[in-house]
Amino acid sequence: MLVCGYSSDMFVKITTSGPRQYVKLVESYRDPAGVPRQRVIATLGRIEAVRSGETDSLLNGLLRAAGKPSLEEGTGEVAFAPALSVGDTWLLTALWKELGFADAFRRLLRNRHQFDAERLLRVMVFNRLCDPESKLGILRWLEGTRVPEVSADSVTHQHLLRTMDTLAEGADRVDDALAALLRPLIDQELAIVFYDLTTIRAEGGTDESEDLRHFGHAKEGGTVRQVMLGVVQTADGLPIHHEVFAGNTGETTTLVPTIEKVLARYPIKRVVLVADRGLLSLDNLEAIRALRVGDQPLEFILAVPARRYGDFDRLLTPFHEKSCRPATAEVFGELKWEGFRLIVAHRPDMASEQSRVRDERIAALETDAAQWAEKLDAQEAGQTHPGKKLSDAGTIARFYKAVADAHLAHIIKVNLASEVFTYEIDERALKRARLMDGKLILVANVPDSPPAEIVARYKALADIERGFRVLKSEIEIAPVFHRLPDRIRAHALICFLALLLYRVLRLRLKAKASPLSPERALEIARRIQYHQVTLHQRQSASGLSAVTPQQKELFETVALPEPSARRL
Repeated sequence: MLVCGYSSDMFVKITTSGPRQYVKLVESYRDPAGVPRQRVIATLGRIEAVRSGETDSLLNGLLRAAGKPSLEEGTGEVAFAPALSVGDTWLLTALWKELGFADAFRRLLRNRHQFDAERLLRVMVFNRLCDPESKLGILRWLEGTRVPEVSADSVTHQHLLRTMDTLAEGADRVDDALAALLRPLIDQELAIVFYDLTTIRAEGGTDESEDLRHFGHAKEGGTVRQVMLGVVQTADGLPIHHEVFAGNTGETTTLVPTIEKVLARYPIKRVVLVADRGLLSLDNLEAIRALRVGDQPLEFILAVPARRYGDFDRLLTPFHEKSCRPATAEVFGELKWEGFRLIVAHRPDMASEQSRVRDERIAALETDAAQWAEKLDAQEAGQTHPGKKLSDAGTIARFYKAVADAHLAHIIKVNLASEVFTYEIDERALKRARLMDGKLILVANVPDSPPAEIVARYKALADIERGFRVLKSEIEIAPVFHRLPDRIRAHALICFLALLLYRVLRLRLKAKASPLSPERALEIARRIQYHQVTLHQRQSASGLSAVTPQQKELFETVALPEPSARRL
């Protein structure tokens, strides 16, 4: 056995004397007669003492005598592993556990496969919030991220896909379990629910059995291959249910089955549905009137699209003259229309601003038109001007495009059939536009709420719609690259869970009047990093970067524990 730095004739030997064993430094040599011999250079002590480190001082002395680094100095080398972000995943893990998701999904996702599906689900959900990637991209994300209680080496692409399959297989049980976990978070007398439907772009050209991907008109415009996602949320913006529909499903047909599932899972005695213009329309009010939830009619609050405001000129004019024109603050009114309540809200400040902007745009367009007309007349009279020569046809096209871009084609009528550049202001249309400035018009069948309350309920929908923007921007639910229907549904559920964590985090920040958004909160937490260092090729040490006052305040605000290296 060799001793560092010494000749091959010197070695460590264990000897026995009675019941005890001793460690000795022994040297081999030859006596004058050439006979091999051994002699003890040093007795290092009993083997128990050597193993416990009591002889380190003696060994260090021997190493120094040989001109070598001591045990503590080692090789003198220090190796740093790449830093891993951990603060954001720690925060989300703490929230995940506090909401009961860890225990619930561990029970739900037990499978015959040799991997922890709950932890893999957690990884996929957290990735949506921290740095959305494809399922394969998650492996790259884990190269720079540490998820508490998860070994990056244990996460494979195949295991992620199998977790999604397990999730889809138990979809109904998952929905039931989620409802049980969320019920303590919502008002037990919940009556108002917000339902909205959005389109999710899907990729892939192959067709599958019972394919969810179909071509349809996307919310963002255009015809694309897509699936549809419906989400039910509370007035606080807490998502409580989601449904995935085929991309060519009629929006109205999704209402009743979705609401019925919500009623079955939550203690809601009455449903007042608040929905945007796209989901319910004035064209199908009769069909909507016939919808029932249980033995009660479906109550709703529906916004009238601006393009339909002209249908209400005669109804609104008296109300405008009496209540809106002299108003200095927001006013509310109620009219009757085809058996429904027509709720009107008018903000004089908004009306004034909208009128001012429109008048300025009209004036600017008329100035341009006058200049072009003057140049055309001058050209006809034989005068020359620098620049490109104008034509009536070209000027007509140019002016019409400018009018259309300013969204004023209903007021500024360009004569497209004329051979000469002409236009006129439709004074009736301009008067109607000014009548509608600052107004929100709602159709409702809710019997017992005053107009101001109905308006407030609808305005809350804007916050709900931001949830879809979160899904599409921060969480990046689209595009969907999965082709199998169950995988698509599992992907939607993963994104829904991410939205749920996002909203709970947002509610906690709002409750403490924090100016932070969930995105900013996760960004601040992300700066807490996990570090690992190898010292002298012999010992390793690990730990977290120091928590800053800002990070400490964040964890206090959301009522979650600060990261601990011992619990990673």
